[in-house]
This record gives sequence, structure tokens and C-alpha cells, in this order.
Amino acid sequence: MNKIKLFLVALGIALSFVTAPAISADSPKDKVVLQVSEANPATWNLTMNNVNNFVQALGKDNVSVEVVAYGPGLKMFMLDSPVANRIQEMSDKGVKFAACGNTMKAMKVTKDDLVPAAFVVPGGVIELMHKQQEGYAYIKP
Repeated sequence: MNKIKLFLVALGIALSFVTAPAISADSPKDKVVLQVSEANPATWNLTMNNVNNFVQALGKDNVSVEVVAYGPGLKMFMLDSPVANRIQEMSDKGVKFAACGNTMKAMKVTKDDLVPAAFVVPGGVIELMHKQQEGYAYIKP
């Protein structure tokens, strides 16, 4: 009977290594991606409030936050955006800001027209899909 218990304990331990998610000590436990697709400053401020709340509540080293802007929402990342300063503040805390390359082409916007914190991805919706596949929680403020 003791051999059976020992075997079951050993099997349980072995299976926990096989089924445990692959999370390195360097990767944040919590991951969230936020979508901005509206040309609405109230939505942009709500998004930045959400971003700030994630970083404040969880700690910048414990969470990975990315904001993806596409369509009319790309205006949030423009140099003259009413939230441009807040974007820079959150970027300094590790938040990432992904601008949709497809939207940029359609709007004839260049990287120079965007806040320095923004980086360009081929497609905003594709970026959202990939982040969700990577286990990011999806929020649309």
C-alpha cells in the first residue's frame, strides 16, 4: 500500500511539471491588451486611466500592458493628442503602444506624426489577436 501511495505522489509531481504553464521568472504574471478604435478623447482618457490603474495596482514589473490603436483610434497616438503626455508617462513605466500600420497608410500618417512611445505593427487587429493567443486579457474601454 505504501508503494502505491509513493507512486501516486511521484506521478502527481511529475505531471505537475508537464502541465504547468511555461512562465519564466522574468515574465510578468498578468498581461493585458487594450483596444482603442474610436476618435473620442473621453475613450482615450478612460483607456489611460485603465492603464494607470493596472500599473498602480499590480506594479510595473508584475504586469505587461499594451495599448493597440487602429482606425479612428490611431488619432490617440498623434503628437497633438490630448493624451500624448500621459502616453509618454505610461511608456516610461513600461506600457507599450502599438500603432496599426494599415491605418497609418490609409490616413497617410508616418511614424514622425506619432508620439515617440508608439511603435508600428503591420495590423492592429492582428496584434490584438496575437496578444490574445499569448494569453493577454483583452479590454475595450
